Parts: sequence; C-alpha cells; structure tokens
Amino acid sequence: MATFVPLLTSGQLQRLPERARDVVEYRKSGLSLNHIQGCPLDCAYCIRHTYGLWDQRRPRALMSNADAVNALVGHRYFQPHTTPVQVFNRATDPFLPAVRPHTFAVLEDLDGRGLTNHVLVITRHQMKPDDVARLNQLRHIKLTLLFTFSGIDNKQIEPYPSPVAAASLELMSAPAPRRYRTILYWRPLVPGLNDSDEHLVRAFELGQLADATVFTGLFYRDEIAAYYKANGLPEPYGETARRKIVPETLEQRVLSVFSTSAALFRKTSCAVSYAHGLPDYNGHYGIRELCDICPLSQLELCAGAHRMPTPDQLRAAAAPLPEAAGLNVVQVSEQAAVVAGLDTEQPRYYLQHALGFQVHDAAHPHHANRHGRADIGWKDAPGNE
Repeated sequence: MATFVPLLTSGQLQRLPERARDVVEYRKSGLSLNHIQGCPLDCAYCIRHTYGLWDQRRPRALMSNADAVNALVGHRYFQPHTTPVQVFNRATDPFLPAVRPHTFAVLEDLDGRGLTNHVLVITRHQMKPDDVARLNQLRHIKLTLLFTFSGIDNKQIEPYPSPVAAASLELMSAPAPRRYRTILYWRPLVPGLNDSDEHLVRAFELGQLADATVFTGLFYRDEIAAYYKANGLPEPYGETARRKIVPETLEQRVLSVFSTSAALFRKTSCAVSYAHGLPDYNGHYGIRELCDICPLSQLELCAGAHRMPTPDQLRAAAAPLPEAAGLNVVQVSEQAAVVAGLDTEQPRYYLQHALGFQVHDAAHPHHANRHGRADIGWKDAPGNE
C-alpha cells in the first residue's frame, strides 16, 4: 500500500531508538498505534522527548497502514470490542496534512472489521468541513476526537496557535446528530503560564461546545526538564515527576470556574465514556473522590458496572502474558487492585481494561485526593505535612 509520508528503510528502522521501533504500545488510556512518527509543531513539552524522537520533525512511516492495523489487532494486548485504542498520540499529530490520510485509513480499516472498541484521536491541528461526513460514515468503532487546547501564547513553548484547536473543536462539535464524540482536552495547565482568570473562562466557554471537558497538567519528565534548561525556557517546577502535575490550588480554581458545567472530568477515560453514554472503561468508580464532579447519571452507570475481581480472577486474566508471570496480587479492595512483580506498566493496563477495574502498582501508590497525580503542589504531600 502507498504511504503519504516517506517509508523508512530497514536500515533506518534499526537506527531508531528501541522504544520508537515499537509501533504498538500500551499507554494508560489505551493501546497506542504509532507507525507514523515525526511532528513539526514543536511543543516544548512533547512526550517525543522521552522516546528519543524530538529531532524528528518530518513525519515518516515505519510500515504501511494495513500492516500497522494488523499488528494492532493481532497484538497480545488487543481484545476485540474491549481494548481502547489510540491512534498517533505519541509521535505526531493525526491531522497534519501528510498524516491525515493515514489516520482515515486506520480508522476505516478498524471500522470495516466490525470492531466496536473505543478509538481515541488526539489533535491540535486544523479539521475540515468534509471531515464531518467522512467520520460519520464510521459505523462500528466508538470514535472520540480530543482537541488539545492550552491557551499558551508563549511561542517558545507552544509555537502552534491554540485558536486552531478551538476552531476545530467548534467545527466538529456543531453537527447534530453525529456518530463521533468531541472532547475539550484542556492541557497542559501550568501555573503562571496559562492559568489566568481569562484563560480559565475561555476554557469554560469552549467546554460548552464539546460533549465533555478533561483538564490535566504537565508531564514534566527528566528529558523535558533538560530541554527547558538547555533552551532557557521558564522552568515550571523545581523537580520532575512520573505523573502529571496539577497543583491543588489550580484544581480548585478550575472546579470553581466550571461549577455550572455538567461534563467536567479529571480523567480521559471518564470523559470519553460519558460522551458515549457508557461506564468508565478504566474502572475509576472505586476511587470515589474522583467522582465528586461527575453527573449523577454517569455515577449510576459506573456503579452498575463496578465489579471487584478476586485475586484468582486477576491471575487468570494475566495468565496469557509471559511478562506477567511474576504477578503478585498484594491487595484487592473496592477501590483498586494493588499488584507487584510487573517490570513495566503495559500488562497492568491490559489487566485494567480486561477487568474494567483499577489496577495499581504497589511501588507507586495513589494518595488520597491527588487523583493519580504527582505530589508536587499539594500541601498534604509527603514532606509537606
């Protein structure tokens, strides 16, 4: 099959960083397909830093679309009609001019197989009026478009203008009825950068156009911090973190501005599931402090689907995975299953989606009211007590 971006040779593939060569990878909100890599938008905080792909600004294909979809649906982590899927969310924007034909090809291939999985497409690029009709032709997959909007106007940090994403959100949200759903993906929120009262009000206005809004903070990993320092960018925090950073006072301001909103969520899966009228596929319902902003109708859906697995059910779900042979079920409660013995996060995400229940790593505990975020900026964090 033809590609609209250059196809790498086998020699070029071998020279890629190891993680970049893996086109199917489990991330928290879904099994991620990334056979197109490279992006010219140059957001300073891009996750490409952590994959050794920051300098790759021209999109390139690692394989054909057909081979990529076959790799996805044939992957040991893929469960038909169950596993949430993300397309081009790690190393490019799915609606860059050269990438968009690949995005449509992947979506239409998945849909043509009769799969009903959630499929998430995250973009900040320009959508077109014709996209409405084409996406409405998809009959099976549960498609969600998540429009990344930050309002950041510092061109050294975010060169591509946020108003483009805002216009795309408005364009794609307006038609009714439509089969796909739209989400205002309000991120990354960074104190002193895009958290003025004006920024928050603008986000509230945009949120009224979408099916739901998710707000979240910055992944400030070591590689990203090093880039900020090397380029003299204003460093948002004095330390890095494994999880996204949303300081407590910032969250409270967001909740205040959105106090009249019926569709604000802290977690991507919560917003996506709500938009499709389904219970949260990540099983967050057990972590009740997450749910205090959820609509009552959604709480009822999630409560009805909440099933606490037994340790034996966890082990049975993990049995097909060689990398989960060392699984140790530490504890199971109504809130979450806590496990140990897994070398990476990927099998844990597989278990979470297979069971529709939160599965946490004992080495990285979740702290009350932090909502699975970093401790930075929370007054009751360890060391601040």
